[in-house]
Amino acid sequence: MTHLQVELDQLKGGIDDMIKLAIEQLMKAQLAIDNVDQELAQEIIHRENRMNAMKLSIDRDCENIFALYNPVATDLRFVLAILKINSELERIGDHAAGLAKYVLDSREPFNLDLKALVNLSEMFKVAISMLHDIKDGLKNESTSKVRQVFQKDLTLNEILRKSSDIISEYVQKKPNAVRQSLFLFSALRKLERVGDLTKNIAEQTIFYLEAEVVRHKKGKK
Repeated sequence: MTHLQVELDQLKGGIDDMIKLAIEQLMKAQLAIDNVDQELAQEIIHRENRMNAMKLSIDRDCENIFALYNPVATDLRFVLAILKINSELERIGDHAAGLAKYVLDSREPFNLDLKALVNLSEMFKVAISMLHDIKDGLKNESTSKVRQVFQKDLTLNEILRKSSDIISEYVQKKPNAVRQSLFLFSALRKLERVGDLTKNIAEQTIFYLEAEVVRHKKGKK
């Protein structure tokens, strides 16, 4: 095994750890919201620093590979993709921390009926499953699961779209629920953004594995 291959394998392990941490952060954010667990919310915010540190470490590893080995072809695509994937994962961590901050700002449990109406649990489930698809795709160097991310992103968009009318009607019936409704809608928007970022990661993964640029093919015949 060449020195370059050793470095690339370590880089793959590092990004796998980053994805695992992003998944854990989102799962804990869901638990924190469900249970209004402020201690768990504090933990999520504290662990964001770990994600930031991992992001910097992976960026440095990529820079070192460019400087020392001048990678080409598939290896070059891999390092370029990892740089962008790493940045998107760090932003997903930011959104998980943002969800945790809603818990810290909340004075009472979120209304169960409203949470069910806006499909918050499903939103979390789909967003987390998208990251699992990415993790599996990178680990197995296969785009079959990665491509499922695009359809799941449409599901997140649809849930968010429907939630706007649902929350508007709910607030009209229960004006005292305005604060919670705003929190929940903001949480949904953050999860929808997580979906967008994960879709970006899927595009980079396909670029690395198949040398195919997906982002700019929309709408073309």
